[in-house]
Amino acid sequence: MKHLGFASIAALKQYLRYADAKRIDTVDLLADLKLTNNVEQSEEGRISGQQFQQFLTSLLHLSNDPIMGLSSALYVQSHSYNLLGALIEQSETLGQAISRIPLFERLVGDMGTTEIQRTESHLALVWHCNYTTSLIVPHMIDNVLASWTLFARWLTNSKASASGVYLTRPKPAHSIQQTYEQVFSAPVFFDQTSNRIELSNELLRIPLVSKQHSPKSSLEGKVRTSLSQLKFDGETLKDQILRSVKAHLQLGIASKELICQEFNTSTRHLQRQLDAEGTSYREILRKAREERA
Repeated sequence: MKHLGFASIAALKQYLRYADAKRIDTVDLLADLKLTNNVEQSEEGRISGQQFQQFLTSLLHLSNDPIMGLSSALYVQSHSYNLLGALIEQSETLGQAISRIPLFERLVGDMGTTEIQRTESHLALVWHCNYTTSLIVPHMIDNVLASWTLFARWLTNSKASASGVYLTRPKPAHSIQQTYEQVFSAPVFFDQTSNRIELSNELLRIPLVSKQHSPKSSLEGKVRTSLSQLKFDGETLKDQILRSVKAHLQLGIASKELICQEFNTSTRHLQRQLDAEGTSYREILRKAREERA
């Protein structure tokens, strides 16, 4: 069985706010999945990805909502992104905020990975869902892309919208298509080859309205410490470094020094640990580049 990693309590609570608004009783559902106590944890607490996938599947049946993912995005808050949200709020522009997503999205959970594609005129944010239940995956994709959109508008205090939204899900009824376009305020295309939002380069220069006042250095330290503690059962340091390097390569640079900062270690100590696993940073970097090619 594929390891689905973890999901933050913050991500779970976004769907619980949706359920409350729809007057869906989730008490028994949370109890059945042994999540009752988890809900009382801080936003930084975690549940297993398997629990989260089962929760979403059951919630979909209870809601009988054909656009649950899109509808639940309306309940996004800055806390929905855990420490990533706080770090993003300290960005100067929308483009800088977006660049932080691939590096730190695991703080929200292992639900999927973000790929940034750039051209001369626009940037595309592509999201790849890691979950395995085909019934729930399209809803997760809708939720992530719509949540990004609404959070970006809140951060910039604007009505900024994408130039286009592209979804792999089949084209729905016309009335539902209209709902998608209302949420995104952009053309939405279905039956596509990937799930992505395309933004013009002009949008990337929009300044953020600062809402985060914590000292940046202390917040980044907390973020990196939390990130370094996230690992799957049986996962090696090599696996963790490879994942981090691939995320950094999307931004064009994956120096050993940056990786060491993320894992709160020195270059010398990192190399000793990798030597013990029979590899090196150079070998991991080569493999990451091959996988991206």
